Amino acid sequence: MNTEQNKAVENEQIDEQTPENVIQEPKSEEASPKGGDNEKTQKLEAELAEAKDKYLRLYSEFENFRRRTSKEKGDIIGAANEQLMLSLLPVVDDIERSKSTFDSVQDIEVLKEGVSLIYNKLQKTLEQKGLKPLNAKGEAFNPDIHEAITQIPSPSEDLKGKVVDEIEKGYYLNEKLIRVSKVVIGA
Repeated sequence: MNTEQNKAVENEQIDEQTPENVIQEPKSEEASPKGGDNEKTQKLEAELAEAKDKYLRLYSEFENFRRRTSKEKGDIIGAANEQLMLSLLPVVDDIERSKSTFDSVQDIEVLKEGVSLIYNKLQKTLEQKGLKPLNAKGEAFNPDIHEAITQIPSPSEDLKGKVVDEIEKGYYLNEKLIRVSKVVIGA
């Protein structure tokens, strides 16, 4: 027999095989190891997609929170500034009125008294808003609240290492130091 006839006989034998002898492919993906891997991959991809979605939503929510709090902070600061300006306007009005009378007033004592009243009103308004002066004169030098401008020989022994003079006053705002005092120290 030649090779072509051998092949034809083999093909006929394959066709004559019964269904039990023929290897069949599995019907479900669970039965084959390849199908199980595919299912696991799909499950992991679904979990990854869900995690990405949660991450994006959380990130967006955080960004919205950050923007909202930043806007609220700006609004609060603006409202606080508005309240401070409204409380200072009467003092500004008093200064304008006193300025208009400078040329017509002959008695300097009246001007001094007017300026003193305006200054006291300003001090009272600032104290109501939480501003308190830092009293440095005669106190021991403290580098946390004082800035030494210069040092001079002390007029007396008890003023050595203490503040002899105050060049610029320091201030607290609601118990927080907002400006240090510029002072002269006795040596």
